Amino acid sequence: MAYTFTIPIPDLPVPLAIFRRKALAWAQQFPLVASYTSNGIPYPYDGFDELIAVSGSEPIQWEQEHVFEELQEKLGKQQQLWCGYLGYDLKNQVEKLSSRNKDEVGFPEIFFFEPELYLYFERDHLTIYSKDDNTRDDLQQILATPIPEDFHISPLQLQQRVQKEEYIRHVERVRDYIRDGEVYELNYCMEFYAEEAKLSPLPLYLQLNALSPTPFSGFLKYGELYLLCASPERFLKKEGRKLISQPIKGTIRRGTTPEEDQQLQNQLRHDEKELAENMMIVDLVRNDLRRSCATGTIQVEEMFGIYGFRQVSQMISTITGDLRPESGIADALKGAFPMGSMTGAPKIRAMELIEELEVTKRGLYSGAFGYLKPNQDFDFNVVIRSLQYNAATGYLSFMVGSAITYDSIPEQEYEECLLKAQGIRKALGLE
Repeated sequence: MAYTFTIPIPDLPVPLAIFRRKALAWAQQFPLVASYTSNGIPYPYDGFDELIAVSGSEPIQWEQEHVFEELQEKLGKQQQLWCGYLGYDLKNQVEKLSSRNKDEVGFPEIFFFEPELYLYFERDHLTIYSKDDNTRDDLQQILATPIPEDFHISPLQLQQRVQKEEYIRHVERVRDYIRDGEVYELNYCMEFYAEEAKLSPLPLYLQLNALSPTPFSGFLKYGELYLLCASPERFLKKEGRKLISQPIKGTIRRGTTPEEDQQLQNQLRHDEKELAENMMIVDLVRNDLRRSCATGTIQVEEMFGIYGFRQVSQMISTITGDLRPESGIADALKGAFPMGSMTGAPKIRAMELIEELEVTKRGLYSGAFGYLKPNQDFDFNVVIRSLQYNAATGYLSFMVGSAITYDSIPEQEYEECLLKAQGIRKALGLE
């Protein structure tokens, strides 16, 4: 049984933005926290729901060997909201693959928890759901919680796992593989990291979100492990029987004036390399959705849409399909996992080459963070433009990457990676 308490947003004694910050600060007393926001950004099929969820209990336990089958079995008994993620290396349970690179952060491959309390912000009202009959007390505690202080940190010694010269060599190797017909496109990523970093994760997330507001922004706390996510990309959403996937391929900086910005967006929209990348990933996602969707229902609703975010403009396509009657949630997730925009095409060979060329285990990066509702609807982003932090060891990490095609110019791909890292570097006070 869940107890609920609803209050109209105008009746809150503080502005909504202040209340949300207070609620996130209040949530930090719990070992398990998940927060989601669309930042009010218009987006096809909307961004994340506005949610803050907490629990003082243990997360859902997994056998780890057959996660997707176990997920389907557990979902048959699901009666509450679930919050969590699917790590990229679950690819090894989708295909015959392996992961051998080093992981310094330590997130498990799958993580979900069932909130003991969550706040659901809708257009004109806030509802608090709780397993205990104390929702009014919780509201008062939230209101009494101080707003988090602004983020500040001593200068970080941020390092690159792969230096520019090695990055360029790896991109040239990818181009060789493409020339030899191994792949058409490959998403190659590199890690930035700092060791023995002492910082406050919540103020850093709030700063990141203020500098880089996105439709799939999120904050996750799992004990001493933190995800600070400013993702602009949706992996997969389910509404009723409808699945929605929105891969991003194509990036350009924002202009300093409206005229320059429009010019740059037009340049992106007519860039043959970017169009080819996006088209390949659209075809890949269509094939992925065919694994769980009914024949004849898959549609490309928008091709090459251009959307502006704070740091960059992106080319985004929208593909939808209707889930077959016999297919479940786990079938939908497994069929499309991981997101094709973060692998390349053909997908399996691309993932094999990623493992060969990259030197960091992706882990949570390029996995999927989101929530599963009791009505079996769900929404998951692609974990990009995100910081991961292990407070126990002080290890701070983020990864960036780009899609390599035969026409790629290695120096330009390197500059694109630095552009994508800009929002995180600014949040850390490094730019």
